[in-house]
Amino acid sequence: MGWQSWLDEAAAAREEAGLTRRLRPRGPDDSVVDLAGNDYLGLSRHPDVRRAAADAAMLWGGGAGASRLVTGTLTLHGELEDELADWLGQPGALTFSTGYHANLSVVGALADRNAHVVSDAHIHASLIDAVRLSRAQLTVVPHNNVAAVQAALAARPGVRSLVLAESVYSVLGDEAPLAELADVCAAYDALLVVDEAHGVGVHGPGLVHRHGLAGRPEVLVTATLSKSLGSQGGAVLGPRAVLDHLVNTARPFIFDTGLAPAAAAAALAAARVARLRFDLAETIRARVAGLAATLGVPAPAGAVLSVPMPSPEAAVAAQADLLTEGVRVGCFRPPSVPDGVSRLRVTAGAGVTDEDWDRAVKAIDTIVGEAR
Repeated sequence: MGWQSWLDEAAAAREEAGLTRRLRPRGPDDSVVDLAGNDYLGLSRHPDVRRAAADAAMLWGGGAGASRLVTGTLTLHGELEDELADWLGQPGALTFSTGYHANLSVVGALADRNAHVVSDAHIHASLIDAVRLSRAQLTVVPHNNVAAVQAALAARPGVRSLVLAESVYSVLGDEAPLAELADVCAAYDALLVVDEAHGVGVHGPGLVHRHGLAGRPEVLVTATLSKSLGSQGGAVLGPRAVLDHLVNTARPFIFDTGLAPAAAAAALAAARVARLRFDLAETIRARVAGLAATLGVPAPAGAVLSVPMPSPEAAVAAQADLLTEGVRVGCFRPPSVPDGVSRLRVTAGAGVTDEDWDRAVKAIDTIVGEAR
């Protein structure tokens, strides 16, 4: 079969299954109420954040100019890393051009053929890809099952092991049993890697910090700068020895251009705002709880509410109907969902006005009710 025939068949199969995805560009002044994005605290357009990004671009230029180990490490990167480490209560931080790269770097630099990775069944695609690239021995355990994690570690005594979890999972929106996982890792000399992409900001300095785990030697945190901090990039936070190891061995760090100055400055400004504006996270939690009650689904631990739909087609149709009503929501379909259930994905962001939020909730309630 030639390439064109193969591509045509693959496209036809996606279309028939209702799984075709298309890019939909939006303008800067889009009037649609955005409940699909990841700008949880609404900081991407905060005046301090925009000003910091613009000033950094004018001062430093459009890019870092090189990889971090050549000439691409700017004093701005150091300021951001110090701010993040102080906020999250960690010994140190290292920034990356994306959160995806942060996860690839941690697993790729710490795990190899001789290591053992214990992975929650619902971890993010970036961590799944990282494990595949590392070629480590892999045990996938049922979601949030601490006993299964302990059994997996006990089955390979003396093997260098990583346990992968998210503080708040992106599809179901539930919280990981972080304290229990950390204790198990400490008992078996394993390292717990916690992806705080959906925890930082929504829960202040994150759930690792809230549970008193920040700074523990067996806990390593990864985070994104593109959600609550409204910018772009990623970070790894934890012991200095681990960060030094990443600088020297993590290929996505070594061979990638440093985080752009505008993105670094925007994230720095957003972190400083987030540390003072406790009300933004409170707004998120109140909104997501209220919407969950309206729809009769469990309230999530984070900013995103997943609403199960009868089929991929029903999810896509409801998403389109809501857009017609001026409300944009996300849509999760296989293979992006770990349990195969298609869902609408609604972000209860703090950047939406009360009037727009109330209007959106009414539209969601009506259209989801009709689809069910």
